[in-house]
Amino acid sequence: MCKPALATAVFSTISFLLGAVTSVISGFLGMKIATYANARTTLESRKGVGKAFIVAFRSGAVMGFLLAANGLLVLYITINLFKLYYGDDWEGLFEAITGFGLGGSSMGLFGRVGGGIYTKAADVGADLVGKVERNIPEDDPRNPAVIADNVGDNVGDIAGMGSDLFGSYAESSCAALVVASISSFVATDFFEVKAVKEIEPALKKQLVISTVLMTIGIALVSWIALPSTFTIFNFGIQKEVQSWQLFLCVGVGLWAGLIIGFVTEYYTSNAYSPVQDVADSCRTGAATNVIFDLALGYKSVIVPIFAIAISIFVSFSFAAMYGIAVAALGMLSTIATGLAIDAYGPISDNAGGIDEMAGMSHRIRERTDALDAAGNTTAAIGKGFAIGSAALVSLALFGAFVSRAGISTVDVLTLKVFIGLLVGAMLPYWFSAMTMKSCP
Repeated sequence: MCKPALATAVFSTISFLLGAVTSVISGFLGMKIATYANARTTLESRKGVGKAFIVAFRSGAVMGFLLAANGLLVLYITINLFKLYYGDDWEGLFEAITGFGLGGSSMGLFGRVGGGIYTKAADVGADLVGKVERNIPEDDPRNPAVIADNVGDNVGDIAGMGSDLFGSYAESSCAALVVASISSFVATDFFEVKAVKEIEPALKKQLVISTVLMTIGIALVSWIALPSTFTIFNFGIQKEVQSWQLFLCVGVGLWAGLIIGFVTEYYTSNAYSPVQDVADSCRTGAATNVIFDLALGYKSVIVPIFAIAISIFVSFSFAAMYGIAVAALGMLSTIATGLAIDAYGPISDNAGGIDEMAGMSHRIRERTDALDAAGNTTAAIGKGFAIGSAALVSLALFGAFVSRAGISTVDVLTLKVFIGLLVGAMLPYWFSAMTMKSCP
């Protein structure tokens, strides 16, 4: 029996507020963890780069698992409380619950955009005052803008990213905390960092191993918990789906996320030719440097777009819009690891700032700079996950809206049309990048 529309509106509003509050709490707690970790990372740098790496990464891991746990706990409580009213009306219950993800995303928008603008403005301001006007080091305590810069790292890259990923996590309703936690010690115990060159490989191994373990976990859950065959309805069309097909939908999203992360790392790491080409372009002036920067950014979207398009094609072919929704679930199933790697960057960055302002030795500053250099690369991996998963989640939510509203003629939901939109939107960037770099 359908419940009154007013009741659905009230419960949707409540779930929206719960999602928004949880998102803010996740960002706030992440920022508190980061501020404590900044000074501790600086102190551990006196013992070597490996000790500092462990503190920075584990601090990020705490934030990652905290975000996943918050999302699961609040969503679980919300569903059980709403079920007291809705009973067996699952359709009405899930419609009311959708406000949870929307609330998380709304706060993520303010945190990510507002925090991102703040941190970049503070960073540029500190550089202009220090390096250009006063000719003093980047994090010199005589520069008052340094504090704003350090705060900006926590606001934009910690709180903002936390709220942003929580929004996507809540919307896709993915539950991956238990399996992901199995691999949380890989980067700090199995592959102990002893030298600067081992930092980035340790972080990449962490992500790969988490993805492999998650794949095994998803396969076991699909085999044990799901019926061998079940029926879904998509725009009035009945479709039979087998459990192994659903596993592939989740798996394709999971591995597409890994590909996006590695492509992002390739285009932002100083160990590979793209960044080296940008550095080399500085020899001929600022103009060529700007051109190469833009070209590099344009080229970096090519492989991720194809990864997302293939994920959409495979998952939609197996399980229609439901397949796309669980593909987004798969892409975010390693959210704890991804956020740990992302948060490691600004923690290491601020550790260097504290080192400079405290007047510690130049040797310690070199260690924190090495951690920061790897962090600038790994922070981009989290952004790739956030953007890729947001594309899948947005499509899934749009499909849910169209299905619920009873709309049957929307061309954008045609598989070839949507994939064509993604690839077509990417092509101008591709050709612009090739033209700007005068590549054949």
